[in-house]
Amino acid sequence: VKIRVLGPRKKLPQFESRGACSKSVWNQHVETQSFTTGRRAHDNSLATHAGRRTGATVHVEVNYNHASKMDEVVIVAARRTAIGSFNGSLADIPASSLGAAVIRQLLVDANLPPEGVDEVILGQVLTAATGQNPARQAALEAGLPVTCPALTINKVCGSGLKAIQLGAQAIMCGDASVVVAGGQESMSLAPHALPGSRTGQKMGDWKMTDTMIKDGLWCAFNNYHMGVTAENVAAKFEVTRGQQDEFAAKSQSKAVTAQKAGKFSDQIVPIPIPQRKGPPKMFEHDEYIKPASTETSLQGLRPAFQRDGSVTAGNASGINDGAAAVLLMSARRAARAGLTPLATFKAFAAAGVDPKVMGIGPVPAATLALRKAGWTARDLDLVEANEAFAAQACAVNAQMGWDAEKVNVNGGAIALGHPIGA
Repeated sequence: VKIRVLGPRKKLPQFESRGACSKSVWNQHVETQSFTTGRRAHDNSLATHAGRRTGATVHVEVNYNHASKMDEVVIVAARRTAIGSFNGSLADIPASSLGAAVIRQLLVDANLPPEGVDEVILGQVLTAATGQNPARQAALEAGLPVTCPALTINKVCGSGLKAIQLGAQAIMCGDASVVVAGGQESMSLAPHALPGSRTGQKMGDWKMTDTMIKDGLWCAFNNYHMGVTAENVAAKFEVTRGQQDEFAAKSQSKAVTAQKAGKFSDQIVPIPIPQRKGPPKMFEHDEYIKPASTETSLQGLRPAFQRDGSVTAGNASGINDGAAAVLLMSARRAARAGLTPLATFKAFAAAGVDPKVMGIGPVPAATLALRKAGWTARDLDLVEANEAFAAQACAVNAQMGWDAEKVNVNGGAIALGHPIGA
């Protein structure tokens, strides 16, 4: 960046955000701008060289041959654990250990030494009593050097995806070239808490709080379970009980078919489960899938959240344990390493909606992401979308207008399970 002062002063003036731009000229590689500084100087990187007088004209020339160009980001490896049922096979394995196992396998897949990772970003929702920065715990347990920073984030069900977005942005901005990003969760190990215990209870019963529900499944704004938000979506978008049960049964059927065909085998990192006697058993198959679940059997379940509701345990996602992550690289770094990308980032977006209907959030977010990419929903060949509840999944499919047969072709969270941070 070249900056030249036009005027009698030799010192560089401080910039003021209200300065009026008088000229802007673009060509293929160079942008030039001239503007007049205002009266109030701001504390910025130029302040140490700036004069105190105002009114000078500054000529700025940016040579884009030398300016940082946004890197294209690719996924070069993707792994996950098999998903465990609540209090199932993974019940005694901390989330950070599940994440560590995934990180180690990503490095093997990419033939990357531990010191080659610039940062680790992992989502985890349930962190009560897990210790500081669970992502950092996972990184060090995986054998990454202590010089590798790590960040744990919580965006509830969107935590893992947000971690991946942050990793991609770090690479695009030139802050990193290799990032591990994803999520980890042990819902089974989420503790019960005793609020107020620091000051004591003089008399009466003392109620404990289930942190799994309070921190993971409870709407903090409306003081009710996430299942009620699914009922709200069903009512607002006219999703019937029959549609929900049909969707849930299809999710189970697709997952059963995919599992039998071995479609998950190259995704899953086996987790050793200690036994009382003998060697550990390897956990390497999703255990939450319900092969016997059919539309008929689902119709017999009672509503779980409202007496006259339509959301049941069968057409909602499960309570589960697991971890998943991807290895992100700049396209140039991947090419130098001889790695074939699994996917390339084209766009990402986030959106907020009324918490009462939180499950419809993918609609404005996906719409914005498609707009950024210059695509439409009909341009998509495959869609992976969260199935928190069949009610919201059906509503999202209808609102987006994409081909539902292209969505979650190997089953979704209703069948596979939903370790929220992952």
